[in-house]
Amino acid sequence: MAVKQLHSSPSLASLYPKALLGGVLHKGGGDRLPDTEFARAGVVIDPAHLAAYNQVCGFRLADELPATYPHILAFPLQMALMTEADFPFPLLGMVHVRNTITQHRPLRLDESFTLRVRAENLRPHPQGRQFDVVSELLVADAPVWTDVSTYLRRGGGSGSDKPRAVLTPPSPSALWHVPGDIGRRYAEVSGDRNPIHLHALTAKAFGFPAAIAHGMWTKAHALAAFEGRLPEAFTVDVRFKQPVLLPAKAAFTTWHAEDGWAFELWAARKAKPHLEGSVTPL
Repeated sequence: MAVKQLHSSPSLASLYPKALLGGVLHKGGGDRLPDTEFARAGVVIDPAHLAAYNQVCGFRLADELPATYPHILAFPLQMALMTEADFPFPLLGMVHVRNTITQHRPLRLDESFTLRVRAENLRPHPQGRQFDVVSELLVADAPVWTDVSTYLRRGGGSGSDKPRAVLTPPSPSALWHVPGDIGRRYAEVSGDRNPIHLHALTAKAFGFPAAIAHGMWTKAHALAAFEGRLPEAFTVDVRFKQPVLLPAKAAFTTWHAEDGWAFELWAARKAKPHLEGSVTPL
């Protein structure tokens, strides 16, 4: 695999026009993901930025990073990878269907990391094709954090997935009151300024009746509910279901599983799950 070394974080201001252009040019797909890895050494944490992230997502202020925080460090490299000319799919219209983060040990604010990002495992999906974007933080060449984001490109699938059962929401552990501006607030700290998250008018241009919350914000906010109970090393795995239309009330529930915890987020008063996830100690 060819490694493309970066000396600074890619500029999201220049990558978004590339993403729009990729949608206009209609990339033709293909059966190969690029054999390229983006890497950046000397990644350090800005304490003020971490504090802003913690406030938006509901984490306490601490010298350890929330397990979801490095995802936003990797996001510019992910964007750079997926807007390259040899990437087979346009970024617009991609659906983030799953995210799995493994923290091998606590990550500290004063550490320096190497960040690596690559795409792999292109495979069929009933609604099209899916693939993984793998991001890693390393210290002294040893991975300390791994993020696997699974994306779906709709179109050309078999359509043979099983019919969904009609579900009954569980009794909630907490009721989330999700404000209408959470998409803009999370965009400020994450850099993810996809128009579907920012305003009802821009979301409607992409087929949504209202702006929707970022999936990674819902995951982070769910993980914040476990603060004080998390082991030093664990995996937090989430499957994204129905989007959270803003503003929203959502029912969050957790329970002990055989090897950790499970959790779900449901639309309040509707049998529509927003996400399901688990926390598993290593």
